[in-house]
Amino acid sequence: MSGRILIKGGRIIDPSQSLDTHSDLYIADGEVVAIGAAPGDFNADMVIDAAGSWVTPGLVDLCAYLREPGYEHKASIASESLAAVKGGFTTLCCPPATSPVNDTAAVTNLIYDQALTAGKAKILPIGALTKGLAGEQLSEMHALREAGCVGVSNLRYPFRDNQVMKRCLEYACSQDITVFVCPEDHALAKDGCVHEGATSGLLGLSGIPSIAETMAVAQWLILAEETEARIHLGQLSCAKSVELIADAKRRGLKVTCDVALANLIYTDAVIKDFNPAFHVRPPLRREEDRKALLNGVNDGVIDAICSHHQPHESAAKLAPFAETRSGMSVIETVLPQILALTTSGELRLDAAMRALTSGPAQVLELSMGSLQVGSAADVALIDPTEKWLVTESDLVSKGKNCPWLDTELVGLAYKTIVEGRVVYDRSMMME
Repeated sequence: MSGRILIKGGRIIDPSQSLDTHSDLYIADGEVVAIGAAPGDFNADMVIDAAGSWVTPGLVDLCAYLREPGYEHKASIASESLAAVKGGFTTLCCPPATSPVNDTAAVTNLIYDQALTAGKAKILPIGALTKGLAGEQLSEMHALREAGCVGVSNLRYPFRDNQVMKRCLEYACSQDITVFVCPEDHALAKDGCVHEGATSGLLGLSGIPSIAETMAVAQWLILAEETEARIHLGQLSCAKSVELIADAKRRGLKVTCDVALANLIYTDAVIKDFNPAFHVRPPLRREEDRKALLNGVNDGVIDAICSHHQPHESAAKLAPFAETRSGMSVIETVLPQILALTTSGELRLDAAMRALTSGPAQVLELSMGSLQVGSAADVALIDPTEKWLVTESDLVSKGKNCPWLDTELVGLAYKTIVEGRVVYDRSMMME
């Protein structure tokens, strides 16, 4: 049983309650029991002085690759769940791109067992939409849902044809499970590695046109409307995608969406020196796309910001740009990068925190990402002003493919609580 914790004098920021106030937070038996005045019988076992700090719901990530089972040379559930709580995240959704693919209850159960053993962040598996992610036979979605999968996805793996896509949505709808879509037309994307535009032409790199995403978004929205399935469009990169989804929401479709951190920060201009750290998929696109994505978060059209954390072994990035593996190891650095966007005025603080807490929780239809009385005490304590240098030795993720190595960032989570347990304390990690 968790002890009683008093978090005293912090700035409590909780978008789920439209709350931004300096107050005290009380935790008992793994739950939030009060904000403001103490319950009559409350005697704290631990008092945390949060003066000058932010107290927020634990962050919720809709897409973090944990690499286990099968790719432990890249990372593990233990290493990445520790990296997550270091970054202020208390809940992670992990995609089914494991070996074996998470298309059975047995693999789902293994992931849950490993997460329980790690004892850090909560891990929520997303199961495979088709068997082996091959895009041909439907997976056993009922068994996956019963085992605890919060959704199903085929990631960026192609489908045999549109009929398979339609059947997947029909079956998912019958099982009341969300389909997580990474929208990409594979014929248009082909073997591209960067945004198709002036930069790709200048560098001689194969490009992925914007319509590879927007055509897929339009197609999935049409299928969702036809089947009445619930879909989540993940890692958007294009302005047109935001426009299409805004229209779909106005028409009442059951659709949500997210954007990856990198696409809020960078454009394809950063790849001019062929730095493989910026090889990501979807690719970094134009400034107008980046601005539209930021506006989408501010306006609430985009429901969540995800890390799209993809840890790799060092060899995966040691090749010519197009031959390297895509992805960044960023879960420990999401928070300071988002704070930088709020400081610059590109993101509103309330919108950013919503997209990291209650927004993704609502996508999952789970009661998390909130500090409401009675909710699980998943809490991040944040110092918004502390400066720190990102180094390989400081990163606890097994993947060191972080684009901000040797960069000074501002803001960090110094203590993270999951269901009333302190699972990360920066002061103890630094001893």
